[in-house]
Amino acid sequence: MSQNGVPDFAELLRSARRTAVHLEMRDVYSVGEETESFEHFLRTGEADLDPESELWQGWTPLVRESVERGVVLRRARIVSEPVTDYIRYEHALTPVNIAVGEQVRWLPRRQASDIALPGNDLWLIDDRLVLFHFFSGDGDWTGHVYSEDPAAVKLCASAFEAVWGRGIDHEKFTV
Repeated sequence: MSQNGVPDFAELLRSARRTAVHLEMRDVYSVGEETESFEHFLRTGEADLDPESELWQGWTPLVRESVERGVVLRRARIVSEPVTDYIRYEHALTPVNIAVGEQVRWLPRRQASDIALPGNDLWLIDDRLVLFHFFSGDGDWTGHVYSEDPAAVKLCASAFEAVWGRGIDHEKFTV
């Protein structure tokens, strides 16, 4: 359990019984644990596609465990075009997300103008609780808040489904 009695993310994902969806809306993330991998990508154009590597060890086992329990994991990314270097990096890494059981779609930002979107990236678990993620202006993670407020859950579910419905499957989206 993380601070203030709020479950940490792994606990939240492990609590999922049916669905876990992730909505990403930033063009740049600057999360410390990805720095070396991102810099390597910028220098070489190479991405770490080994789901067993150190880069992925905090994520791939958790996804596999969830999928094996029957949880459907979907990730939708709203992106500006032309895409940023970071989005090119995410796109290059996405085959690992898919290999371990996630479904991923991309939506060009210009196609999201009429969708009511929450103000922050989020995870929605079983259409019952939402975890909003907060980032600094330069993309570093600054915290999160957990909510079971029915209005927030409804907004997030509606926004995600609208983005998902318009989104382009990873295999068809080019950067």
